[in-house]
Amino acid sequence: MKPTPNFKSGTVWTGDNLSVMRGMNSDSIDLVYLDPPFNSNEDYSAPTGSEAAGAMFKDIWTLDDIDLYEHGELADRNPAAYSVIDAARMARGGGMMSYLIFMAVRLLEMERILKDTGAIYLHCDPTASHYLKLLLDAVFGGRAFRNEIVWKRTSAANRAERWGPVHDVLLYYSRAQKPVWNRVFMEYDPAYIAKTYRHVDERGPHRRSDLTGTGQRSGDSGRPWRGIDPNSRHWALPSDSALPDWFERPDDWKTMSSQQRLDALDSQGLIYWPPRGTKPSFKGYLSTAQGVPAQDVIIDIGPLRASDAERTGYPTQKPLALLERVIRSSSNKGDLVFDPFCGCATTLVAADRLERRWVGCDLSPLAVKLVRERIAADQGLFRDVIALEEPPRRTDLGKLPNYRTHAHFLYGKQEGVCAGCDTHFPFRVMEVDHILPKSQGGSDHADNLQLLCSHCNRSKGGRTMA
Repeated sequence: MKPTPNFKSGTVWTGDNLSVMRGMNSDSIDLVYLDPPFNSNEDYSAPTGSEAAGAMFKDIWTLDDIDLYEHGELADRNPAAYSVIDAARMARGGGMMSYLIFMAVRLLEMERILKDTGAIYLHCDPTASHYLKLLLDAVFGGRAFRNEIVWKRTSAANRAERWGPVHDVLLYYSRAQKPVWNRVFMEYDPAYIAKTYRHVDERGPHRRSDLTGTGQRSGDSGRPWRGIDPNSRHWALPSDSALPDWFERPDDWKTMSSQQRLDALDSQGLIYWPPRGTKPSFKGYLSTAQGVPAQDVIIDIGPLRASDAERTGYPTQKPLALLERVIRSSSNKGDLVFDPFCGCATTLVAADRLERRWVGCDLSPLAVKLVRERIAADQGLFRDVIALEEPPRRTDLGKLPNYRTHAHFLYGKQEGVCAGCDTHFPFRVMEVDHILPKSQGGSDHADNLQLLCSHCNRSKGGRTMA
C-alpha cells in the first residue's frame, strides 16, 4: 500500500514537534527543513511592537530539559547515535549531551516520516554542527550525506582573539541514490559579464567560444568543414540550451549531422569568422546564459535588514531567498514540505510561493498567526490555515487489536517481572501499559507496550516510563 499523509496540507500544529511527528504516517514527507535551537547558550525574544512580539525561546540546555525516557530510547533504538551523544558528554559536558538527546529523538522521527526519495536540510551553526553531522550520519547513514553548505549570514563580526564568526551551516542529507535535484543558478557578477561577454552586436552582448573539443574522431565531426580541419580534435557543437530563442531549428535538427548543424548555425549568424586566421567560434549570447550553478558556499543571499519588508522581528528569522533556494533545488511542485520548528513561517511561505504543499509545527501559537498574515500578504489573498494542537494519529499501522490482548505475550517476554519496580508478580496483578503515552504520540503497537504491577502503573499515570 502506498504511504499517504494522515494530515492535510496547510496544517500548523502548536505544541511539541516530537509528539506531532510520532503521529505522522511513515514515508509521507518529501522535504524537511529545520532551523532548531543551536545550543547558543542565549535567550531569544522578539522586540515589542514587531509582528512577532511575544515570540521567545530558551537556547540554554541542561539535563533537566529532556525527558529521561528519550535518553533510554536512544540507547535502545540507535546505539550509533547514543555513542555520538556519549562522546559529546565527555568532550563538552551535560549541556551538549542534553541538546543532542533533544535533537536525536526528533531526527529519528524525521528519518521515519521522510520518503525514500526525500531530503533533509538541518540549519545550524559551528556551535554544534560537527556533533549534529555525526548524529545525521548515525540516523540516516553516512552515505546519505550530500553537502555541508555554508551561508554567510552577516557581513562582519568582531570577536576578541578569534576570527569573526559570520556563517551558518546547512547539512543536506538524502538516502536516495538519485535524489530530487533541480539545478539552481545564481546571477553572474557584473565584473564577470563585462570581462566575458565583451563583444556586442545588434543582438546584444556575447562571448566567443571554441567550436572544437579534445580528441580525434573518425566520423562526420572529425572531418574538415568549410575547408577547415579540426586538427587532431573534433567539431563540438554547443548544447541546445545555449541557443537563443530567435534561432529557428530546422525540422530535422535532431537527426542532422554535426556539419549540417554547423551550416544551420552559420546561416543564422551564430558563428563568428575572424578576419585573420581560419578558426571559427560560436557566439554565445548573454541572453541565453542561465548563470552560475549554486555552490555550497552561499554569499549572494544576505542577512535580513531592519528595513526589509519581509522582516517580522522574529528572533533568528531567515531570508525567504535562502529557503526558496533550498526548496526549489530539492523538491518539485506538489511535493510536501515540513518544517518542525516553523517559527515565523518563512519555510511555509517559501513553499507556498513555489507551489509546494506544506505543514509546520511550533511551540508558539504565534506561528499560526504569522503563517496566515505572511501568506495572505505574499499571495494577495486569504488562505485558511488549519491550526491544530492535537497531534495526528497514524493510520499506516493497520488495524491493531485492543492493546490489553498483549498481556500474556508481555508476561512471557518480561518473565513475570514488572517493568517498573523489577519485581516478580503473579499474572493477575499485572497491567498492560504504554511505554510512550498515547498523549505524546505513542501507539498501541506491541513495541510500545509493557507490563506493570498495579502500583507502578498508578504511580506512573500518564507520564513516560522515566
